[in-house]
Amino acid sequence: MTDAFDPERRAAALESKAWPYEEARKLLKRWPEGKFAKDGTPEPMLFETGYGPSGLPHIGTFQEVLRTTIVRRAYEEMTGRPTRLVAFSDDMDGLRKVPDNVPNKELLAANLGKPLSRVPDPFGKFGSFAAHNNAMLRDFLDRFGFEYEFVSSTDHYTSGRFDEKLRDVLRNYNKIMAVMLPTLRAERQATYSPVLPISPKSGVVLQVPVEVVDAEAGIIRFVDTSVPGDETVEQSILGGRAKLQWKPDWGMRWAALGVDYEMYGKDLIDSGVLGGKIAQVLGGRKPEGLIYELFLDAKGEKISKSKGNGLSIEEWLTYGPDESLAFYIYREPKKAKSLHLGLIPRAVDDYWQFRANYPAQGWKEKLGNPVHHIHTGDVPAETLPVTFGLLLNLVGVMGEGATDEQVWGYLGNYLPDANAAAHPELDRMIGYALAYHRDFIAPTLKRRAPEGVEVAALERLDADLATLGEDASAEDIQNAIYEIGKTGDFAELRDWFKALYETLLGSSQGPRMGSFIKLYGVANTRRLIAEALAAQ
Repeated sequence: MTDAFDPERRAAALESKAWPYEEARKLLKRWPEGKFAKDGTPEPMLFETGYGPSGLPHIGTFQEVLRTTIVRRAYEEMTGRPTRLVAFSDDMDGLRKVPDNVPNKELLAANLGKPLSRVPDPFGKFGSFAAHNNAMLRDFLDRFGFEYEFVSSTDHYTSGRFDEKLRDVLRNYNKIMAVMLPTLRAERQATYSPVLPISPKSGVVLQVPVEVVDAEAGIIRFVDTSVPGDETVEQSILGGRAKLQWKPDWGMRWAALGVDYEMYGKDLIDSGVLGGKIAQVLGGRKPEGLIYELFLDAKGEKISKSKGNGLSIEEWLTYGPDESLAFYIYREPKKAKSLHLGLIPRAVDDYWQFRANYPAQGWKEKLGNPVHHIHTGDVPAETLPVTFGLLLNLVGVMGEGATDEQVWGYLGNYLPDANAAAHPELDRMIGYALAYHRDFIAPTLKRRAPEGVEVAALERLDADLATLGEDASAEDIQNAIYEIGKTGDFAELRDWFKALYETLLGSSQGPRMGSFIKLYGVANTRRLIAEALAAQ
C-alpha cells in the first residue's frame, strides 16, 4: 500500500468503530511503528488463514478468507503499510477417513493414515489427493478475486523451512508436553507425543510416544506400530519425516512464519490458547485475531458437514450474487447467525440498499458501510431501480415458465429504459429471482379466496384502479390502497395488506403494493382481483 489515500479517509479509518478497524487496531497496538525484521528492515504484516485439504473448500473457507481480507484492507487504510495474506494448507495431515463425495474410495481406503500429500488422487488428475484439493482451493479463492500467497505444509516440512523450529520442539519437548498433557484424558496422556513420526516403511503418520535422542540433529526414537513386529526406529524428524500434532503444529507455524493475525471460530478457542502457549515456548508470539461465532441452520442448530445441514456456496450463488453472500458474512461476525436459503432475498435487498446509500455518505459513514469493505473501497456506481423482493413477487404472479424477456416486458411499466443493456445488474437479479422463485417459492404459494370485509375492499380497489389508469404513479396507487385500509372495516391496517398478499400473491407477506401494481400493471392487477373475487 502507498500513502495515496485521502487524508480525511485515513483519519476516519483511524477513528472508525466498524469491526474491521477495531481488529486492525490490535495490530497497531502490537506494532505501533510497523513491523521490522531483526536487521531493522521493514516487514509486511502477515495475515494467515488455515485450510485442511481432506475435503473440498466450503462456505467456512470463504467466510474466513473474506473476513481476514477485510481486516487486512482496513489495516492498510489506517496505516498505508504493506501486508501479506497466506492461505496455509495443512496437507501433511494424515488421511483419517474416506470422504463420501469422492470416486475410487478403495484407493483412499488403502492409503488411510498417510499424509494427504502422499495419498493418490482418487480423481486421477493430480499427483496426490492434497494436490487435487489444493488446486480446488486456489481455483475457489481466485474465483472471488482474493489476493493471497498459497503455502503448503508439505513444502515447508520437506524443504527444511520448518527444520529449525522442529529442533526447537525437541529442545523444548518437556515444556510442550507440560502445555499439552493437562488438556488430555489419562489414557491419551500415556501415548501422547506432539511429534508424529512418519513410518519409513508404511508411510503412515504414527500416533506413538517418542523419545528425544538428539535435539540438535533432530533424532527421535519410537516404535513403528504400522509394520509387523513393532520395530523400534531411530529417525530424524527433519525434511518431512515427521509432522506435529495439529495444535502444536499451529503454534509452531505461528512462530516459524511470524504470523501477526489469524481469526478462527469459537469452537477453537481452547486450541488457540494452547497454540499461543506453544508459539511462546518456541520463541514466537500468538497472533492477534477475531474469534467468530458459528453459523446455524434453519432450526438454529450448529451446521455440521457430517449432518449435511448447511448451505453450500454453490446453493447461495444459484439464487443470489456473491456480493450478497459477502454482505451477509460481513455483518456481526461475533453473533451466531442462521445460514439457509430463506435469508437470501433479504440479504440481496439489504446489500443493494447499503450500496445505494454509499455515494452520499461522508467518510465516517462510508467506512461503517458494509459495501465499502466488500468492494475494498471501490464501490460500483450502478444501483438497482427495483428491489429483489419486488422482482420475486412479480415472477410469482407471472406463474410457471416466466422468462427474462417477459419480466423485462413488465418492467417497462416501471422504467423508461427497461432493457438489459441499460440495467445489467438488474438483468442479473432477474436471473436470480427466476431461479429462487422456481425452486424455493413456487411450491409454497397458494392464493386464498377473500372473505368478510376483504371482498368489499378488493371491489373498491378494483374501482379505484380503473379510475387511476395505467399512467398512475406508484405513490398514487399506494395512497389509494392506504385510504381503503384506513376507511374500511379492518381492525388494523396490516390486516388489509395481509389480505392483499394472501389473496393476490399467495403469500403471507409481500412488497409495497403501490410499487408492485405499477410494475405489474393496473390492468393485470385488476385481473388478479377479478380472479380472487371469483374464487369466493
